[in-house]
Amino acid sequence: MMLANIGDFLFRYRNLLFPLCLPLALLPGPDVFDQALIAATVGFAVAAVGEAVRASTIGLQYIVRGGRDRRVYAKDLVTGGLYSHTRNPMYVGNMLILIGLSIASNSWTCVAVAIPFYAFVCAAIVAAEERYLRDRFGADFEAYCRDVPRWLPRLSGLAATLADHSFNWRRVVLKEYGTPLGWISAWGLLVLWNLAQDEGGLLAQRPAVVTIASIMTAMLAFWVFARYTKKSRRWGSA
Repeated sequence: MMLANIGDFLFRYRNLLFPLCLPLALLPGPDVFDQALIAATVGFAVAAVGEAVRASTIGLQYIVRGGRDRRVYAKDLVTGGLYSHTRNPMYVGNMLILIGLSIASNSWTCVAVAIPFYAFVCAAIVAAEERYLRDRFGADFEAYCRDVPRWLPRLSGLAATLADHSFNWRRVVLKEYGTPLGWISAWGLLVLWNLAQDEGGLLAQRPAVVTIASIMTAMLAFWVFARYTKKSRRWGSA
C-alpha cells in the first residue's frame, strides 16, 4: 500500500524522473570498460533494445494509459500485443534505455546509483497502476495477472503474437519520435564528454566524434520530420 501511495505521487512527475537520472551519469567512479568507445557501443546496443521494446509495444497494440489530471488512468484493459508477454513492456523498455545510458557513462558509480533509483521509481508507479487497474477491472485484471508476468517477458508464443498483429509504423513514428531523440542525444553527449577526458581529447578521436555527431544529426532530422508530420496531420491521427 505504501509503495502504491509513493507511486501515485511519482506518477504526477513521471516525465521528469527519467531526465533527472541523466546527471547521475556524470558522477565520477571506476570505469566500467577500459575504453569509453566500448562503453558507448555496449550502452547504445542495450538502449536500442529498450527502444525496440517500446516501439514494438506501440506498433502492435497501443495502450491509452497516459493518465488523466496527472493521475493514473486507463480507458481499457489491454492484454494483446506485447502486453500478452509482460504486463509492463513500456517500463521494461525504459529500464533498458536507462541501463544502456548508465553503461555508456562508463562509471560504476552511475550504474550503482541510477539503475536502482529508476527501478524503484518504476516499481512504485506500477504498484499504483496495478491498484487502480485492480479496482477498475476486478476479476479480469486478476486473471490477467495470473497469466502474464509483471516484468520479465514470457518469450513463448512471441512469434505467434508478431504474426497475428499488423505493425502500425505510422503510430510508432507519431507517438514515439521524442523518446529516441532524448536518449540518443543524452548518449551522444555522454560519450563526447568521456572522449574529451581522454588523452588528446576529441581531436584524437575524430572518426568516433564524426560518427556520433552524424547519428545525433540524423536523429534530429527524423524528429523534425515526425513532428512536422504530426502537426500537419499528413498521416491523420495515430
